[in-house]
Amino acid sequence: MSDIGKSITQFIVEQQRTHSSSTGEFSGLMNDIVSACKKISHLVNRSGIIGLGGAAESENVQGEVQKKLDIITNDVMVEHLNWTGHLAAMASEEIEEIIQIPDNMPKGQYLIAFDPLDGSSNIDINLSVGTIFSILRCPEGVTKPTVEHFMQKGTEQVCAGFCVYGPTTMMIITSGNGVNGFTLDRDVGEFILTHPNMTIPENTAEFAINMSNQRFWEEPMQRYVEECIQGVDGVREKNFNMRWVASMVAEVYRVLTRGGIFMYPIDSKPSTNGGKLRLMYEASPMSFIVEQAGGVSSTGYERIMDIKANDVHQRVPVILGSKNEVERVISYHKNS
Repeated sequence: MSDIGKSITQFIVEQQRTHSSSTGEFSGLMNDIVSACKKISHLVNRSGIIGLGGAAESENVQGEVQKKLDIITNDVMVEHLNWTGHLAAMASEEIEEIIQIPDNMPKGQYLIAFDPLDGSSNIDINLSVGTIFSILRCPEGVTKPTVEHFMQKGTEQVCAGFCVYGPTTMMIITSGNGVNGFTLDRDVGEFILTHPNMTIPENTAEFAINMSNQRFWEEPMQRYVEECIQGVDGVREKNFNMRWVASMVAEVYRVLTRGGIFMYPIDSKPSTNGGKLRLMYEASPMSFIVEQAGGVSSTGYERIMDIKANDVHQRVPVILGSKNEVERVISYHKNS
């Protein structure tokens, strides 16, 4: 019997029942995340009507100017997750320090790191934005987690997912047993399974990269992109299309649905400090999803899932997507 049409709640509960030692805490946490993403979807959808567009008068920990919705969506995530008893602590792109669960609230066995509104610069031009999250286990016996307890490899993730707020709202999740996509049915207020067992084609003729940074790239990336641009007249002997949305959730969703390679490589700009995207709540969860869908994710020099974080807001270069293209880029780095 096909799982298509099941609600995300039913799907998660049934998956958890296959583990005899499960307590129901994970499915409870996922329901909290789903609830928060529904609220964020509603706010994004109505942002132009209720005046939530534009910049706030503040910067986040990375020194980036925050949008009003960056702050509001961060508050939504915290308010939906800090009282239900499923988490021990949280980490957010918008907050420098670890977010502790209030002392008067019950604590759970999980940690979560999230980007509440990825691609928020797209809000004012009505393009897709999203939420990314990564769930980790809190070490046993720890009641007040510190930064060090979040410093885990991507391979230790319990679950990763993202929600993309576009023409439809979709949630993509993996807990290490494949990747599944759910579409929000606004009439009933439920995420419904519409894209089971998502897989990334091994080959592609589509690449996504911010070409305005080309002069800052290392030679291996220069070589790869130049070969793509040369098309049938170059050594690749095929034409490529280029895409760039400036929203990681939109880029990765496209890779999941039709293949492609997404790249935010290391460059020589001091402002990126070794990479642009954040390991814990962008690169690591997206790498988990991409690998579970049959793709590959790397910095160019190492597998992203094998990197142990040294800071909550650590940045890394990211190259992910269709297996054969990512492996080609990796080979160029190895031979440089």
